[in-house]
Amino acid sequence: MRTQFSADLRLARRKAGYTQADVAALLCDHQSVVSDLESGSQRPTLDQIITLSLIYGRSFEAFFAEVMEDCIRRLKRRLKHLRPQTRETAHTFNRQSSLKALHERLSNPIHHDCA
Repeated sequence: MRTQFSADLRLARRKAGYTQADVAALLCDHQSVVSDLESGSQRPTLDQIITLSLIYGRSFEAFFAEVMEDCIRRLKRRLKHLRPQTRETAHTFNRQSSLKALHERLSNPIHHDCA
């Protein structure tokens, strides 16, 4: 399934003049992995994301915005279905403020630290 991410990945490789074999060697992987990433049939691992960002000289956020948007959508959906807190304990004291902060980060993900 071709995605914007996979199309961007292929375009970045072509602009850089690399072959899929070149990128595979830099990723220390097989050429079929690069093909799968560029066709959208496989999502990159964190190690691959970081390495691809370095190979193409693009920031994580700019290069993988689509992946980030998918994660934000899924988190928003999961947040809605989170079970309510039945009682507060010392371990859950900050739960409500943490959930509120998460909701705010998901509503405006740009320029927020994820630390």
